[in-house]
Amino acid sequence: MAAAAVGISRTSAAGAGSTNSSEFRFFLSCDISLPLTFRVLQAPIPPPAQDGLDKKVSELFVECKLYIDGIQFGLPVNTRLESSGPPYCWNELITLCTKYRDLTSLAQLAFTVWDVSSGEGKSVVGGATIFLFNSKKQLKTGKQKLQLWPQKEADGRVPTTTPGKVPKNERGEIERLERLVNKYERGQIQHVDWLDRLAFSAIDKVKEKECERLENSFPSLVVEFCSFEHRVVFQESGANFYAPTPVSLSNELVTVWDPELGRTNPSEHKQLKLARSLTRGIIDKDLKPSSNERKSLQRIIKCPPTRTILPDEKQLVWKFRFSLMSEKKALTKFLRSVDWSDIQEAKQAVELMGKWETIDVADALELLSSDFKSEEVRAYAVSVLERADDEELQCYLLQLVQALRFERSDKSRLAHFLVNRALSNIEIASFLRWYVVVELHDHAYAKRYYSTYDMLEDEMMKMIAREDGDEDGFRLWQSLSRQTELTAQLCSIMKDVRNTRGNAEKKIEKLRQLLSGVHSELTHFDEPIRSPLAPTLLLTGVVPQESSIFKSSLIPLRLTFKTANGGTSKMIFKKGDDLRQDQLSFKWSL
Repeated sequence: MAAAAVGISRTSAAGAGSTNSSEFRFFLSCDISLPLTFRVLQAPIPPPAQDGLDKKVSELFVECKLYIDGIQFGLPVNTRLESSGPPYCWNELITLCTKYRDLTSLAQLAFTVWDVSSGEGKSVVGGATIFLFNSKKQLKTGKQKLQLWPQKEADGRVPTTTPGKVPKNERGEIERLERLVNKYERGQIQHVDWLDRLAFSAIDKVKEKECERLENSFPSLVVEFCSFEHRVVFQESGANFYAPTPVSLSNELVTVWDPELGRTNPSEHKQLKLARSLTRGIIDKDLKPSSNERKSLQRIIKCPPTRTILPDEKQLVWKFRFSLMSEKKALTKFLRSVDWSDIQEAKQAVELMGKWETIDVADALELLSSDFKSEEVRAYAVSVLERADDEELQCYLLQLVQALRFERSDKSRLAHFLVNRALSNIEIASFLRWYVVVELHDHAYAKRYYSTYDMLEDEMMKMIAREDGDEDGFRLWQSLSRQTELTAQLCSIMKDVRNTRGNAEKKIEKLRQLLSGVHSELTHFDEPIRSPLAPTLLLTGVVPQESSIFKSSLIPLRLTFKTANGGTSKMIFKKGDDLRQDQLSFKWSL
């Protein structure tokens, strides 16, 4: 039991605060992710009356069931058979699959003691049930003595017909002492060694006399529930809870928590629905904002996309949506103010979006973020992007590729748009391919980007060479694919250069030896390869004598390539770090 308590103490303690003696410290049941655990100790059951000399020894086991709100939850768990005679001692730890966080305030355990000594099946010795939470919604802990109902199986319904706890008016001295001992073991009674020894000695004597008087006529079962560092208070999962201020013993004004705090106000929700109803649309068309409202609207429109719009601001934007239709910067804020779960409101928003002043291409990127799930909104954003020229589109290409993960389908309108634009511009095709290849390493969205990659390859392979001398689709795709092969070879060269011992001069010499010897095929490509940085530039080979390295821990390569037009092109190749600092130093060194 102590081990379980240690694990619980590491969970969130909602009631933890200072360590004043007047403070009530507790855990919430919804925060405890450990399985329900208890121990079946013993059953002081009197032996059955038997006639004759043939005395059979009872073989008993305890069946444990969990009931939640009067319905059995999960499968029953049985203890081992015990035939040692009264009292029957199991001292067996039982662990159920249900966790404490899944319990309700009416959760109860049902214990039924069965006897299988007759050889003709099992017979009921007695049963009892016990609620896991007391009347104060606190989890019961420590030892619990349950009175068994003879020849009756435990009843888990609410209310139960087999309550294990003895009613207060029927409790005797033994029950009173056992409750005090239970509090003592839970630390609720101060420990005083010399006084405790005298008290327990007196308790044992009282128990002996009481048992002799009752002649063991009442069968019972003793179980032990898990103990925790602090009390466990029942709280449903997902309920709003705020830690209360510690309640002092003095007559001071204190703050208490409201369990309904944070929930939707039904009156406000109804008023909001009425304000956004379709009939209000007729009236809202003629509404004009006042000077203060106009200032508030302008302040909302100028807010960055990362700022969350408050409910009052959403209501203000919705109220004057018709007067804002001429301001293209207001469209994104209007779409953020729409309750897309309301079908009628979403339909009205889509209609207004089509009549709104056309937004800029940069604003369309916001509509492709994860905040917008509507297919109509995302399709509208793509239609705006179609107006952008190739140069402007390249500025946003990386963000657009990353926005593919927020689409609902693999072959979305955004994916088709990017592929179609790539077919007409080799630079976009090259950059799109590289951006997609990078995203393939993300396992969460790999399927989405594999689909886009295959779509790009299939569409490009279908291209036919044009009369102006452009290459056909197959040759174009091969020129892009060889970029990957080139980078793989350069990675191998960089690794060998990095492992070379010596100063920078020796590493440069090693680089030139590799380019001229083992990797001599890089000095003259069989087919020109398009530059990954400038796809319109065709590379025909590496110039070993003009290639060098930078003095850096990762040994970036400075490579000189021959181009198809007879010139040269210098590039930095580096793996595992940012190139921007090296690019700056490279510019200064030229």
